[in-house]
Amino acid sequence: MSVAKMKDGRRWYVSVRYRDWTGAVRQHKKEGFLRQCDAKAYERAFLDRQNTGPAMTVETLYQHYRADFRLRLRPSTAETKEFLLERYVLPALGALPVREVTPTVLRTWQGELLRQALSPGYLRSISSQASALFGYAVRYYGLPENPCRLAGSLGRRSRGNMSFWTVEEFHRFLSAVAEDPLSRVLFSLLFWTGMRVGELLALTPADFDFSAHSISIRRTYQRRHRQDFFSPPKTPNSRRTIYITPALSRQVEEYIAQTGCLPQERLFPFTEHLIRGRMARGCARSGVKRIRIHDLRHSHASFLIEQGFPPILVAQRLGHEKIETTLGTYAHLYPDKQRQLVDALTAWESRYAPASPPD
Repeated sequence: MSVAKMKDGRRWYVSVRYRDWTGAVRQHKKEGFLRQCDAKAYERAFLDRQNTGPAMTVETLYQHYRADFRLRLRPSTAETKEFLLERYVLPALGALPVREVTPTVLRTWQGELLRQALSPGYLRSISSQASALFGYAVRYYGLPENPCRLAGSLGRRSRGNMSFWTVEEFHRFLSAVAEDPLSRVLFSLLFWTGMRVGELLALTPADFDFSAHSISIRRTYQRRHRQDFFSPPKTPNSRRTIYITPALSRQVEEYIAQTGCLPQERLFPFTEHLIRGRMARGCARSGVKRIRIHDLRHSHASFLIEQGFPPILVAQRLGHEKIETTLGTYAHLYPDKQRQLVDALTAWESRYAPASPPD
């Protein structure tokens, strides 16, 4: 019998056998109910919970999830995911069974994060990783729904750190580093192509077609744990061909001839750290505002938008997987285009407006 009286003859207990998420038979016991109906209600609720999701802890779920994503994600992406989950999610939720992580539990956890005064963008990243973890449980371990979606997300996608140079500012910077052929070439490539710095550092002379004035982006470079790593580009659409001007093409070709770089050797055999140093010195000499290396990519995108190129073309050149990424990142640059659009419509409207009737 699963519901029976305790030895004192007054209170009730529940003793029920069930199978856990591994298939093993286990027994659960709960004592101290004053009424039989309360004990039976507890028994029904307990069995319902066993049928509505995995009994494994969040820590165990994370270990399964980690083993899966490490096979599928770029090493740097996997390390970021591990850091956020192990730093912010597991200490608070790791010991709980997955099915006991309710929206209420998550709201309490979110409150603890909010008290840490983390940036909105960082909070958004933590929240997204927690949602991905429980989404994995929904997809593969029978969790009925993702509690993170019911609890709501934290923070917001931050674009506050985005900055960029105008063409005039870039030329002031370039004049300050004109005596250094390396700086001229690498910063010109970053500004006029919008490629990611990892894509730049992976380039070899064989990636350039100087007759077609094009660059094939086929891999990316990272230095991690004192080792060089090459991996496919960030997304399938990041594997792309970027066309450049004949002048920039000649500049790169001359630089390769000067350095004697072999076709399969890295054209820029160093790390991002060297680029940051040269960029800082160039900014100091030119008086141009300091921006991040990645902001050169934003600079190229903002230039294309200012020239009136459509978002789909900007997305293709930058190697974005979806046009929504482009619009989400650079939407704030488009309002002026709306005014230009209305001005153009007004001009056409007045051109074809019917003549006023005579008095």
